[in-house]
Amino acid sequence: MKGRDGIRPAHEQPQGATVTQAFEQVPAEMPLAMPVQDFSSAPDDVPVRARNIDLWARRLLVVLLAVLPASMAAHEMRLSIGLDGISLWEGIYLALFIPLFAWIAFGFATSFIGFLLLTIGRGRGVQPRALRPGDPLRGRTAILLPVCNEDFLGVLGRLSIMERSLTQVMGGERFEFFILSDSNAENGEVERQAYQAIRHSFSRAVHYRRRALNIGRKPGNIAEWVQRFGGGYDYMIVLDADSVMSGQTMARLAADMERHPHLGLIQTVPTVVGASTLFARWQQFASRLFGPISAAGMIWWAGSEGMFWGHNAILRVRAFAQSCGLPELPGRAPFGGHIMSHDMIEAALLRRRGWDVHMVTADDSFEEFPPSLPDLATRDRRWCQGNIQHVPLLARIKGLHPVSRFQLFVGASAYCTSPLWLALILVVLGGAVAGLWPASAVLPSGGLLALTAVLLFGPKLLSMIWALADPARRIGFGGAARMSRGVALDIVLSILMAPVAMLTQTINLFGILMGRKSAWNGQTRDRDGMAIGTAVWLFKWHVLLGVGLTFLAVRSGTPLGWVLPVVAGLVLAPLLAAVTARKDLGGKADRQGLFQVPEPWWRTQSYRPLRYRLSVNGKLITPTWPANDG
Repeated sequence: MKGRDGIRPAHEQPQGATVTQAFEQVPAEMPLAMPVQDFSSAPDDVPVRARNIDLWARRLLVVLLAVLPASMAAHEMRLSIGLDGISLWEGIYLALFIPLFAWIAFGFATSFIGFLLLTIGRGRGVQPRALRPGDPLRGRTAILLPVCNEDFLGVLGRLSIMERSLTQVMGGERFEFFILSDSNAENGEVERQAYQAIRHSFSRAVHYRRRALNIGRKPGNIAEWVQRFGGGYDYMIVLDADSVMSGQTMARLAADMERHPHLGLIQTVPTVVGASTLFARWQQFASRLFGPISAAGMIWWAGSEGMFWGHNAILRVRAFAQSCGLPELPGRAPFGGHIMSHDMIEAALLRRRGWDVHMVTADDSFEEFPPSLPDLATRDRRWCQGNIQHVPLLARIKGLHPVSRFQLFVGASAYCTSPLWLALILVVLGGAVAGLWPASAVLPSGGLLALTAVLLFGPKLLSMIWALADPARRIGFGGAARMSRGVALDIVLSILMAPVAMLTQTINLFGILMGRKSAWNGQTRDRDGMAIGTAVWLFKWHVLLGVGLTFLAVRSGTPLGWVLPVVAGLVLAPLLAAVTARKDLGGKADRQGLFQVPEPWWRTQSYRPLRYRLSVNGKLITPTWPANDG
């Protein structure tokens, strides 16, 4: 039974649902069935396609490139500690060391292949195809912007950029926007006023809907749209509240979907934009400079078994509806309830039904980055819970492609490497304190240390070579000198941040396994500074661990130089978080050309979005635009 306002009484609400007063300005409903998928049996109507031998050869090559240095490292450590047999403690050490070394070797192999593709191969196969003249788009595309308690004026600013960009491309009239809100009542009222004030200013349909029942988080938000309106659209471009994508790229993606009817999804690799704090500027620089070669390598071996990151991607609506109805999992969090990291599961389910899932690089697909280290940790915790949830699903979901299983396993194991690194450090120092071995016996030799440095920092140097080889790209990063300064500082900051992330992810993982689940709230996208007292409290366990590791090193006779990078990062974590969260230091770095990146397209082409003045709660407010585009 429903009440007069269309909302069910509280005792009939689904568990975990949030009730708000709905509001919408939407077109007539065009329903499309989206059945919940049965994970216990494989689909029986999947088309049989020939196995791509070339693609499997690529994957084998990547594995061999990762296994080779890992084998060399294992042999080196075996000679150091195993000449008189391997004890239980030494066996634990090797069981931790070998897979962790293989992990970083796999990352290097992927980046090295990407470097070859972007330099020798000229990036073939990793970018969306150019539009062909005289080939108009036939299908209709909905652009979905899910929001939940976001800075709505910022959302409208980014939407304005994309809406204006679509007016400049052929076929732009085939696109419509849908703002899909899960915000609470207070923020929803601000959204309603702002939307009603601005919606007639656009040159195309911009719809808005705030749900009465917020069921299933973002995937539930998208699924509700598919079930109500999906029948009227061929494709949907799913964005995040902080996403920006050019109209040219949207049109290219839609054209690719029309040319290839077996494509279910094309995921662009977004880069970071709009950074203002020193932390975000650093991550923006790393994303723009180091990301392309890694992405190109991953695209090369993934092929038609690509991944979905939940935003900045285009999907075939009917394929998504047919394949991606997500059930609510039995049991309690972290393994039960709504599927959190839904995007990777949805990509696997599309492939399970025979649809191809591809990834492409795009110079004009952007997202924003958390402004500080604690904000990144908050987002990372949600990802951790979602990825850990995939572990039992690997056995539960029947009919998955082997590469999809591998990707889900890698996503989950990425959060297991942090406790493994911590365990390895404790095993080394604990064994030395207990007299099981001298510290020098298990510390890397000069050759092994050099190999480790190549695997860790080699991708950064390869990225520099790639950027320096192209004059336009080199200028975009500020020239060789400024780029080199940025990379040098990035290496220092990365060394300091690595142990912080190690302990943070370890704490998050154990907290999630103990049943402490993540909340569904709007992300913190703007911050200016952090009190040092707050930072010390947030990172108190990091400081204590740093002191404890120093004590163990002194007690065991381990040279302090070997543990200094780990200890320094842990002890200085509060200072690192507080300093890098400041906007004034981010602005100073910008003025001095530090962490400089190429300008986004709307600034390099004398492009400006329309300016609006909105009356919200009786106040005149101007929407904000990313990348300091005042």
